[in-house]
Amino acid sequence: MNLSSQAEATLSAAGGPLSHVKVLDLSRILAAPWAGQILADLGAEVIKVERPGAGDDTRSWGPPFLKDAEGRDTKEAGYYLAVNRGKRSITVSLDTPEGQRIVRELALECDIVLENYKAGTLARYGLDEASLRAINPRLVYCSVTGFGQTGPRRDQPAYDFLIQAMGGLMSVTGERDGRPGGGPQKVGVPIVDLMTGMYAAVAVLAALSRRDLTGRGDAIDIGMLDVQVAALANQAMNYLVSGKVPQRNGNAHPNIQPQDVFGCADGDVILVVGNDGQFNKLCQVLGRAEWATDERFATNAQRVRHIGVLAPMLSELFGAWQRSALIAALDAAGVPCGAINSVADVFRDPQVVARGLLRHVPHPAGVDVPQVGSPMRFAEATLKVPAAPPLLGQHSDDILSELGYEAEDIAALRAQGVIG
Repeated sequence: MNLSSQAEATLSAAGGPLSHVKVLDLSRILAAPWAGQILADLGAEVIKVERPGAGDDTRSWGPPFLKDAEGRDTKEAGYYLAVNRGKRSITVSLDTPEGQRIVRELALECDIVLENYKAGTLARYGLDEASLRAINPRLVYCSVTGFGQTGPRRDQPAYDFLIQAMGGLMSVTGERDGRPGGGPQKVGVPIVDLMTGMYAAVAVLAALSRRDLTGRGDAIDIGMLDVQVAALANQAMNYLVSGKVPQRNGNAHPNIQPQDVFGCADGDVILVVGNDGQFNKLCQVLGRAEWATDERFATNAQRVRHIGVLAPMLSELFGAWQRSALIAALDAAGVPCGAINSVADVFRDPQVVARGLLRHVPHPAGVDVPQVGSPMRFAEATLKVPAAPPLLGQHSDDILSELGYEAEDIAALRAQGVIG
C-alpha cells in the first residue's frame, strides 16, 4: 500500500520508520530489552515497565556507574545504559490488581509486547499472551526465555554464559587443547543475549507485516538455546555433513585459510584471506609468488589441508615486518588485514568516527551520556534522535496521565505502592 505524501511527511517528522508503532516492554536484563532498544532506535515508542524501587536488574550491575554533574555515581550502571536508550520508564507492581489493570490498559494501546519472564509467570497475573490478546487481538506478543515455551527445560532460568556452553559455542571457541591458554572460552560479549534480541526484533516486525494483511497479531516464542543452536551456522553444517565434531582451533578458521593471528616485529595482526585471488596478492606482497601455484596452496581446499605447513612459513615472513608497514602493503593490494584494537582503539578508529557510531545525549543527571549508535542506515528514512536511557519511573506520571488518570489517582496509586 502506498503512503500519501502527507503520511510520509508525518513519519519523517516523527523520526524513524517505526514512529507509528507502540511497544510495551515488560522485559529486563538484556535479550528482550535489546530488542526493545532496536525498535526504539527505529522510532517506536517503547514503554518500559519496571519494578517499583528496584527496576531492571541491570541498573545495579556495576561498577561502572554513570557519574552525575558533581562526579558522584548515579544508580545507572553502564550495563543498563547499553540497552535502554530511547525508552520511557514507568514503575508498576505487577502483583497488585491495580498494577495489572494499568498493564492491561497499556496493552490495549500497544502494537507489541516484549516479555522475558519464566514460562507461565505472567499467566498468574492475567498478563500472558492469551489474556492480553483476548482484549487486543491485533497485539504481537513476544515471549523471550532461556529454553522456549515447550520442552523439558521450559521452566528453568538461563543466562547467556550457560547457553553459550549448552549450545555448543564454547566448544568451538578458544585455543585448542595442548596449547598455552587452551580450553573452552565464552565470547567476550553476551552474544547469545544480543542475537536473541535481534531475532526477537525481526520476528515482531514480521508479525506486524503479516498483521497488515490479516488484521490479527501473533504470539512469538523465542528461546535463547534455539537461537544459539541456529547460530552454530557453518560449524553445525560442518558436523552434519561430515559427522566430524568441530574442535576448538584458536583463531584459525575451520574452512578458509589462511585466516589467523600472526605476529609482526612490533605486534600482532589479523590476516583474513577469503579467496584464491587474495592469496595470490598476499604471495606477491610477501615476495613468494611461487606459493600461489604450489599445489599445496593453490586452492583454498588445499590450503586448509596443508595449513600446518603454510602457517609457520607465513609466521616467519610476518615476523620481519613492522605491523603498520605490512597492513599498509596488504591494504594497497586488497588483502584484508588489520590490528587487534582495544575497545578504546575502536572509538578512535577513523572509520568508526566517520560513521558517527559514538553519540552523546543529555541525561537527567546533568551530564551527557555516551551511547553507541545504531548501525542501521536508511536512504529514505531517518532514525529517531536517541534519548538517554530513562531514570527509574521517570515517565510514570506522564504515561498514566495519557491513559486518563487524574493527579489524585496517581498520588493514590503511589501511596499504595502500586507505582514508584
